Amino acid sequence: MSRHTVEAAPRPSAPPEGYLPGSRAYRRVVVALFAAGVATFALLYSTQAILPELSAQFGVSTGDSTLSVSLTTLGLGIALLVAGPASDVLGRTRLIHLSVTASAVVAAGCALAPGWSALLALRLLQGVVLAGLPAVATAYLREELHPSTHARAAGLYVGGTALGGMIGRLVTGAVGEAAGWRWALAAAAVLGLACAVAVRLLLPRSRGFVPAPAGARALLRMSLRAVSDPGLVTLYAIGCCSMGALVAVFNTVGFRLQGPPFDLGLGVASLVFLVYPLGTLSSTAFGRLADVRGRRAVLPLGCLLAVAGALLTLPSSLPVVVAGLALLTAGFFAVHGLASGWVPARAHAGGVSTGQAASLYLFTYYLGSSVFGSLAGPAWTAAAWPGVVALATVLLLATGVLAVLLRRTPALPGGQAR
Repeated sequence: MSRHTVEAAPRPSAPPEGYLPGSRAYRRVVVALFAAGVATFALLYSTQAILPELSAQFGVSTGDSTLSVSLTTLGLGIALLVAGPASDVLGRTRLIHLSVTASAVVAAGCALAPGWSALLALRLLQGVVLAGLPAVATAYLREELHPSTHARAAGLYVGGTALGGMIGRLVTGAVGEAAGWRWALAAAAVLGLACAVAVRLLLPRSRGFVPAPAGARALLRMSLRAVSDPGLVTLYAIGCCSMGALVAVFNTVGFRLQGPPFDLGLGVASLVFLVYPLGTLSSTAFGRLADVRGRRAVLPLGCLLAVAGALLTLPSSLPVVVAGLALLTAGFFAVHGLASGWVPARAHAGGVSTGQAASLYLFTYYLGSSVFGSLAGPAWTAAAWPGVVALATVLLLATGVLAVLLRRTPALPGGQAR
């Protein structure tokens, strides 16, 4: 399949090295992927704020209610293994449009689910159709934007995912308390549809995309190269551990805030997700700092910030808990923004398929979300909030150790692989 065949529509003009900040096309790229990130995370975690409501309505345990999140991230992670390589052959923009549109349709189906089993099945499907965007977003940014902007642009995209996580949880929490879980999920579907329209109107078609060879042998060769570089493997593990820590905390924080000594309602408890804009700010700020100082120097700082935040949630003081969640969120998105942007940069420098490497990173990222997010339920049952914090802290300390090891991993040729 030729490049002309895959991306045949007219494209905005750009210099060969990619769009520069200040240009109209650069703004279109950033805004479109920001909107796509909002849709992805709003729909991916649309049930997280209403887990206590789902638990009560369907008569399931705390641990079982978290399956509505974990199965979605599991479906997403598995589908990424297909979506990333597919994008290397078919093109980036086609997959992005298909993903954001289909995810809004499935989200509407979730609101109409006749029972718990049907809801879980639809949530699993939700993860599968969402995979198209995260599989290609950072690869698209690397191909279309000027190299000097890669870290900050990846930070802006991750900032969109942070904002989406906040908006989705706030919307479903407020609507869920007022009108029930069905209307909460319907509101999330409307948000997803609005973002899909924005992406369709704004996202420029690829200019820097070059199709990879098709076929099982070529796919196997790309996969082996994507897991043979120790730097990439370390980045995959960082995504797994850091995401597992964040989801473990936020899967159970609603149960803590609705119980003593806080005794908050569902809508009020969901306001804790207002800390998510700090993730937007931190991912962007750390991305800019990494463009100057290098990712190796900056990544461990995000780990330290997240550990401090997790520990700060232990006291039974609502302002202190919120402050801890804010620091945890800021630290996590700093880590994720740097790591997710580093993967395609290092992959490209090492001659590895950027789409394949990005998919493997996100596969381990969402595997961590599914596995450790589910373990948060038993941790809560066994030791309440200190058990959840202990789980998250161990994962974040492991992330810090990996970040230090990454500093000792040899750099590849090319400044963006630092």
